[in-house]
Amino acid sequence: MENSLVEYGVASVLSLILLILTIVWKRSSSSSSSSLPPSLVPPSSLPADDPVDQSAPKKGPKNNRRRAARSNSQKTPPPPSPALPPISSPLYRPSNANQEVPSLDLSPSSSSSSSSSSYSVASPLDRAVSSNDHGESSSSSKDDAAMTKTDRIIAKYITPFYKPIKFEALAPEIETGNVEYKLKLSPPCDERFEQLVSQMQYRIEEGNGEAIYEIGVEDHGSPHGLLDNDLAFSLDVLTTMATNLGAVINILRIRDGREGKVAEVLIRKQSKHEQYSEMRVAIIGNVDAGKSTLLGVLSRGALDNGRGKARATVFRHKHEIESGRTSDVSREVLGFDSKGDIVNYSSVRAMSSSEICESSAKVVTFVDLAGHEKYLRTTVFGLTGNCPDYAMCVIASNNGVIGMTKEHYHLTLALKIPCFFVVTKVDICPANILEETLTTLRKMVKAPGSNRIPTILNNEDEVVAAVRNIPTERIAPIFLVSNVSGTNLELLRLFLNLLPSRKDWEALSQQPPLLYVDNIFPMVSGVGIVLSGTLIQGVMSVNQNLMLGPDEFGKFIPVTIKSIHTNRIPVNSASAGHSVSFALKKIKKTSVRKGQVLVDPSLNPQSTWQFEADVFVITHSTTINQDYEAVIHCGCARQTATIRHVDSVLRANSRGRVRFQFKYRPEFIAVGERLIFREGKTKGIGTVVNVLYDTEPPSTHLHPDHKIRPGHPKN
Repeated sequence: MENSLVEYGVASVLSLILLILTIVWKRSSSSSSSSLPPSLVPPSSLPADDPVDQSAPKKGPKNNRRRAARSNSQKTPPPPSPALPPISSPLYRPSNANQEVPSLDLSPSSSSSSSSSSYSVASPLDRAVSSNDHGESSSSSKDDAAMTKTDRIIAKYITPFYKPIKFEALAPEIETGNVEYKLKLSPPCDERFEQLVSQMQYRIEEGNGEAIYEIGVEDHGSPHGLLDNDLAFSLDVLTTMATNLGAVINILRIRDGREGKVAEVLIRKQSKHEQYSEMRVAIIGNVDAGKSTLLGVLSRGALDNGRGKARATVFRHKHEIESGRTSDVSREVLGFDSKGDIVNYSSVRAMSSSEICESSAKVVTFVDLAGHEKYLRTTVFGLTGNCPDYAMCVIASNNGVIGMTKEHYHLTLALKIPCFFVVTKVDICPANILEETLTTLRKMVKAPGSNRIPTILNNEDEVVAAVRNIPTERIAPIFLVSNVSGTNLELLRLFLNLLPSRKDWEALSQQPPLLYVDNIFPMVSGVGIVLSGTLIQGVMSVNQNLMLGPDEFGKFIPVTIKSIHTNRIPVNSASAGHSVSFALKKIKKTSVRKGQVLVDPSLNPQSTWQFEADVFVITHSTTINQDYEAVIHCGCARQTATIRHVDSVLRANSRGRVRFQFKYRPEFIAVGERLIFREGKTKGIGTVVNVLYDTEPPSTHLHPDHKIRPGHPKN
């Protein structure tokens, strides 16, 4: 018994000694491992042939497991070894180089005395990715940090917009316009940077607040392309240039060039109060084509239910809601911010026009015109008096090109208004009927006098290409949409966002003011008489003295502007290109009518009874000779006129110079204005070449004492 107890005690002592030796050996091995460089530290302190994972918690009592977990949590991982950029990278700079390699400084400048145009200031594109750099090691060099940011720029601003599609060849670059080609933008010096900013300012002014930059494209239009790092450099420089002008960039697409990637970038000035670019689009087409429904879907952002829910939001009169047909000119606005997002959809409730304009950098004003034949006079007045930049012809796919569709399209050709087509109701139209409609549409667009190329747009690349070519009036873009299912509505919204303004409103603003009166609100409570119209040129201000006329006697009366609103926003002044409503001081109701003009006294405005024009007869069953009467639409003037002299007898498809004489009252006519004369449907078009001021009224002229109501011509 005593021997067994001695043997048991000796075994316990030996086990304790072995445990102490094991602990000492482990401590000595861990201390020797920690003295090694970080890159040579083995993954475990055990020998290589020991399969036990020391990072895993040991099995044993609960206290031992907790103690092991606390010890593991207090251990700090070794710092990672710095990674060097590849030698092929443009950010690589050897330490023994004799000449300094230029590189992009993506870090904000610490000097407060640097110039505002100096490129050393970090761009917004850099600041957008710099928030992810706080976890970098302090031992990394400046070039390593720049390389990391460049990679992030590539991942955030190049990869999402890239598609492996060949970029199409462009036309050679021209000196005017809002499109600029840049093969590459390198980090410039201060003087060169100021030149690039001035060039961008010119392109933005040419585009009325927006410009398009083609990065990686040569001056003759060849898509050369850039490597990812070079493209990231160019986008960063472009962002800094735009920031100096108070603009932002919006990458439209990135495609493949010959030797790299090509980027197409939209640059738009940020919106400011009372400063936004406005573009007008007239909506034309036959009755029941879906014009008002499409307008309601675009302006509200909610799809139609197939039973007229969307169009009810844009109708102005009760009988329009009951019949479902537009009888008057109505307007709706669609706002885009500087990033290209639609402002109308940013609120859960329907926003007012003033709220939309206050938050928008670009406003598209839709002028919804009547499609029924008996309202043709209203439609023609809307096209001539509102000066639209573009026309959107809406065609129902299940009905085809019928009714007033051709008549409205010919009006846009006569007034030289670029037109694009929207074919609606494609969700309920059979395939064979849709193909017949498109075939008829292609024939109409290709016909003599039009000579345009019909182009159906199915993707973003085709939309961008169409926007670039539509000002040439050589193509006719076609969209196949559905207001119920939402088919291709996003492509239509992108097209409207990118459409440039056709007129140089900045230059027109430098001229004396001229406004066409197209609507009258006789008695506004607390205000008085309010007129509205399109400001053709100049700048109007509150308390400005102008001339309003002509009246029934052909005279202009002095008036003073009491207040001004643009899209229901009260402003102190309005410039050319905006739709304006204004109140006048001390004016009688009988002194105003539709078709008058509001002009600056320096223009010395005069009315006339007669004028000469070069005309082209589109269609007529017989000959046109002296004493022929037709309704004239010229600018905001709309009145019956008689031909007093013609060089030769006119027939269909013939040209000549004629002298027109107004029948009921004198009008304000300017040389160079386009005119339309019709007898029911449109008969011909022309251009004013001479205004005869010293002429007497016709012998059949009714004196104003006969109580002709102003604003209601005899036609």
